[in-house]
Amino acid sequence: MNNWNPQAYGRFDAERNRPSIDLLARIPQGPRRRVVVDLGCGSGLSTQALTERYPDSDLVGLDSSAQMLAAARARLPGVRFLEGDAAHWKGQADLIFANALLHWVPDHIGVMARLVGDLEPGGCLAAQMPDNEAEATHVLMREVGALQPFRAKLAEASAAREKIGALGDYDAALSPYCDHVDIWRTVYLHRLEGPEAIVTWVEGAGLRPYLAPLTADERAEYLSRYLERITAAYPRQAWGGVLLPFPRLFVVARRAGSLDAHG
Repeated sequence: MNNWNPQAYGRFDAERNRPSIDLLARIPQGPRRRVVVDLGCGSGLSTQALTERYPDSDLVGLDSSAQMLAAARARLPGVRFLEGDAAHWKGQADLIFANALLHWVPDHIGVMARLVGDLEPGGCLAAQMPDNEAEATHVLMREVGALQPFRAKLAEASAAREKIGALGDYDAALSPYCDHVDIWRTVYLHRLEGPEAIVTWVEGAGLRPYLAPLTADERAEYLSRYLERITAAYPRQAWGGVLLPFPRLFVVARRAGSLDAHG
């Protein structure tokens, strides 16, 4: 599942980057962020925003996909990028940034609590996760996956992604360590050119567990059936395109304590 395609994922860079920018804007001002870690940095789009916000920090990007890291290094040759599993990352940091990552991490709420517990005093965890399992895009991928001839191969596909918890679950896990916890949910409304664009969007991320186990012919059939259902679920608007609602969950948690603002 680490064989990500930077070109497919990057097809909607502008739309995917907006939540990252919104998350970055909510990180509290305060002491210098000496060490910044971009967990699940992907192709480096979020890392680029971090370099602009924290130009004097020691910035590290971590991802499990060699393909994504190659794209990140090409984008930002001056930044240190490492291959590794975010679920097991440990180290000192003043800011851990995790954009569209933690929903792929088993026991992600427990992992978030561990990450916050390991932060330097005054350090922040800033995370954003798609919260769209109930949207037609994901309901329909599960429905198609349950059909023949896909059912046997895709029986475990939905388990690749963690379920998003209730807002209070995150507050309960993080507040024992923190003096500031900010949790919110936003629904973005993306204007896309047609239902084919919706399929292309989810091919870059959400559909990966459903397509990876299939042969080339099976993938083509799966995508054909999926597109048919997406076309019915997302009708064209008067202006010719379609609207894709995309809910996302955001968490910003600051470790209790303070750092020397001049250090």
